[in-house]
Amino acid sequence: MGLLVRVQDMQEYIDFVQNNMLLSVLWIGIVVALIMNIFKTSTAGYKTIMPAQLTHLINKEEGVVVDIRTRDEFKQGHIAGALHVLPADIKKGAFGALEKHKANPIIVVCKTGTTAQESANLLAKAEFENVNVLKNGLISWDEAKMPLVRGKK
Repeated sequence: MGLLVRVQDMQEYIDFVQNNMLLSVLWIGIVVALIMNIFKTSTAGYKTIMPAQLTHLINKEEGVVVDIRTRDEFKQGHIAGALHVLPADIKKGAFGALEKHKANPIIVVCKTGTTAQESANLLAKAEFENVNVLKNGLISWDEAKMPLVRGKK
């Protein structure tokens, strides 16, 4: 009797998928995207942190903020003490003043937190020991009512 019930249950799943093809494809797509995101996060060379964790890294562990936005965006407002390094320079391995901070926590910051991920992975591959990305970038920093320095560094 148990096997017959399982076969009937399976037939119901097949009927559901056939009758709701679009919904089924969307569901499979969401599951695949979730699995890919979990895999990407687990293999990343960096950690994602929140604004409170960033301030802790700066104040207690000599963390260094690396702002990868454009020069104009940097001048409009950046986290105090942030180093301005362009993503192109990171790709070339031209770290400049950042080179002496390989053992310090590094926090890569962009506007939304998305473009910082590639630069963070490159820094981790370049043997920076503790690389982090500010989740949602300066948007989350601003939402947390944290201060920005305006103008030149």
